[in-house]
Amino acid sequence: MVGYLRELKELLRKAGCEYVRPGKGDHEIWYSPISKRHFTVDHGTKSRHTANETLKQAGLPKAF
Repeated sequence: MVGYLRELKELLRKAGCEYVRPGKGDHEIWYSPISKRHFTVDHGTKSRHTANETLKQAGLPKAF
């Protein structure tokens, strides 16, 4: 597997997180109703650690 982006976005959507807008470079800004905060999703998410950190910011448990 090249990266975790597809699975990561799927988990975020299932949890009710929403895409807000494009960010700088290859990032997107998302909002989590669980953590009630905005967070970034990197299009180049190739590390499971980065993917899990994104889930943590969204208020979700580790999945990778």
